[in-house]
Amino acid sequence: MDLAAIQQTTEGLFPELLGIEFTEATPDRVAARLTVREELCTLPGLLHGGAIMAFADTLGAYGTSIALAGGRTTTIESKTNFFGRVETGESLTAVATPLHKGRTTQVWQTRLEVGDRLVAVVTQTQLVFAAAPS
Repeated sequence: MDLAAIQQTTEGLFPELLGIEFTEATPDRVAARLTVREELCTLPGLLHGGAIMAFADTLGAYGTSIALAGGRTTTIESKTNFFGRVETGESLTAVATPLHKGRTTQVWQTRLEVGDRLVAVVTQTQLVFAAAPS
């Protein structure tokens, strides 16, 4: 997939506000990074858990949309397990892969790491919308 085109779709929207930078995008794998800034923290120097969840949610949604070749989707369920903290200035990387790619739903799992340290795992279910009739 054209990463520049995918990145451009975030302009002016929440993923750009978060600072998500896509590094890979295929129908079976979406990867990105986020450099932690103070305004994303819940306490001074500590990334807010909601920012971690939003980062993962974005990758799962993009993965579903890419797998559908541009189809529409929305998250209907998400579960997050946190394993560690992320501090200001650290680079958080995330890789989302599908666990299930069905006609009406897809399930994506995102692993979030700082270096080789696992920070969180997010599993989300995406509802697939039927294509609009032509």
